[in-house]
Amino acid sequence: MKHRFLLLYTWFVYFLFRLLPDMPAIMRIRGRCYLLFTESRSYDFQVSSNVLIRNLENLTVGKSVYLAPGVIINAIGEIHLGDGVMVGFNSVLNSGNHTIKDNSYRYGDKQIKPIYVESGSWIAANCTVTGGSHIGLGTLLAANSCLSGRTEDFSIYGGVPAVFIRKSNKC
Repeated sequence: MKHRFLLLYTWFVYFLFRLLPDMPAIMRIRGRCYLLFTESRSYDFQVSSNVLIRNLENLTVGKSVYLAPGVIINAIGEIHLGDGVMVGFNSVLNSGNHTIKDNSYRYGDKQIKPIYVESGSWIAANCTVTGGSHIGLGTLLAANSCLSGRTEDFSIYGGVPAVFIRKSNKC
């Protein structure tokens, strides 16, 4: 019952704030509304318009997290966003996957794995992060990449599938 209520609640928040501009104050209010029914006690969670979040009960958000327009978070399994994480335009974080059964992915069982995005990381525009992924501290996932696995801390990954490019400069 709680799951169904939260699905309706996320749709309510989505439509209530959809037409309001993406100003920091309004994005923070959106963020607070989404986190109202989660364990997270984040401050400065900024959610842009047109962001879809499903399964709030499985989402954990750190401090100063930003979600750009068009982001989709499908937290069928746990999704943890650390402090200072940025998720770029039209990126997708999906902790569930399909398996094949009787030659069809439609009828296969769900495969659910958590996603961890460590503090200070940036998921650039149009990226996909699949279940079982772990993005290290201060790591950049370059635009148009698909990550399915682990990354090193303070590194840059890119491509489909995402591969190590180089270490980044840490302060």
